Amino acid sequence: MDASAPLVTHAIELVALTKRYAPGVPPAVDAIDLRVARGSYCCLLGPSGCGKTTTLRMIAGHEGVSSGDILLENRNITRAPAAARGTAMMFQSFALFPHLSALDNVAFSLKMKGVAKAERHRRAQELLERVAMGQLAQRKPGELSGGQQQRVALARALITQPRVLLLDEPLSALDPFLRVQMRAELRRWQQDLDLTFIHVTHSQEEAMALADSIVVMNQGRIEQVGAPRELYNAPATEFIARFMGGHNVIATAFGKVAVRNDHMRIVPVAQAGDAAFAIAGTVTDVEYQGTYVMLGLRARDAAGDTGVSVMLPEAQFVARRYAPGEPVQLSWAREHAHPLHA
Repeated sequence: MDASAPLVTHAIELVALTKRYAPGVPPAVDAIDLRVARGSYCCLLGPSGCGKTTTLRMIAGHEGVSSGDILLENRNITRAPAAARGTAMMFQSFALFPHLSALDNVAFSLKMKGVAKAERHRRAQELLERVAMGQLAQRKPGELSGGQQQRVALARALITQPRVLLLDEPLSALDPFLRVQMRAELRRWQQDLDLTFIHVTHSQEEAMALADSIVVMNQGRIEQVGAPRELYNAPATEFIARFMGGHNVIATAFGKVAVRNDHMRIVPVAQAGDAAFAIAGTVTDVEYQGTYVMLGLRARDAAGDTGVSVMLPEAQFVARRYAPGEPVQLSWAREHAHPLHA
């Protein structure tokens, strides 16, 4: 190894990456800068239309770049064809060929490269074994469950030996129970393979469970990048606090703050004392969630009427039940109020 060569710590770097579909129209992706650490699991998270899938498709080479650059391990791949980039894409629909067996689906790209049948089948079988699908190699997609099809799609993406695996909403087609099971498997595969995964999702829960770093996008721009715990406990903006969920955004005399709903205190008005950080509210709904009860309330903060949620442990709610229409006082400790940027 050349000692003078720069150490590559980032698998993907985006520099002022922009995508415009028409002049005079706001860009779908607006001059974003991003570095994705080598060997990490990165989730692009945001609402529909925020630019996350367009960003992923530009990295893959399936979407042209209007301006800016894409670097893969310090190599500029902005104009490189998709097949020459060193990335592979795992699609939301899995996109398996229905007339081919699992084995031939996985081996297909090697067939297109002219690899001999015996060799491509050997390599495809090895990957199917790795994703616990070896015994079903001869089945066609229609004979497989959703989770099994996903494993085949993953093996097919990995057979090209990519440096970065790109995943476009790979769990959205699965039922909720299987989705939880498969996200654990994705994380395990990423760690076992020591690959960089960039995963697009609209699910906050999915991103929190999977990612080393989460990139939250809004209207074509990056709002915040950070580890799941950082984003959840220290949202930078009101958008992040509301989108990540679990927070109340409250206007106080000192500015807007985010307070986690499990850090809110609630007492009947008759028992309310003086508190520096408190607002009056009325219970509007009660939702039993098993280990906790979620209360919805209408409250009045420094800016006017606002919706607030409070998460109470089940035992606490059983000891003192609140009912819709009941007036209460909501308070929080100073250390639990996270200031938000404008």
